[in-house]
Amino acid sequence: MDPHDEAEPGQLEMIGRVFKEQLLACLEECARGRRGLFSELSINEDEPGAWPEAARLRELAFALQSIFAQQDERNPLCDEFLDLCTIHGENNPGEPRLARAFLARIEKGEVGTQPEGERKPW
Repeated sequence: MDPHDEAEPGQLEMIGRVFKEQLLACLEECARGRRGLFSELSINEDEPGAWPEAARLRELAFALQSIFAQQDERNPLCDEFLDLCTIHGENNPGEPRLARAFLARIEKGEVGTQPEGERKPW
């Protein structure tokens, strides 16, 4: 690895905090019924209902996951968010329900752990 690519001490923590703040804001909005956080429901910013902040958050999560991987680290919050972004299908919960469940897991400090007694956190 190129020494110029390595993050300075504390930089990963700062990036993780910024990601968490943005994620929490989007999760709260999604929990109130806005769709498009976990899927690219509307990518075109000119479309009604478009949520460009959610699209940027997903892009940031992918970049953050890559940065952490280069440092042999991981960010459980980022990992779990990206896992939730892969849930699609008619038998899966809707985005507001996923957002509320994810917010509850964050508040309880359960992110990065397997929920006790069940496989699905929703």
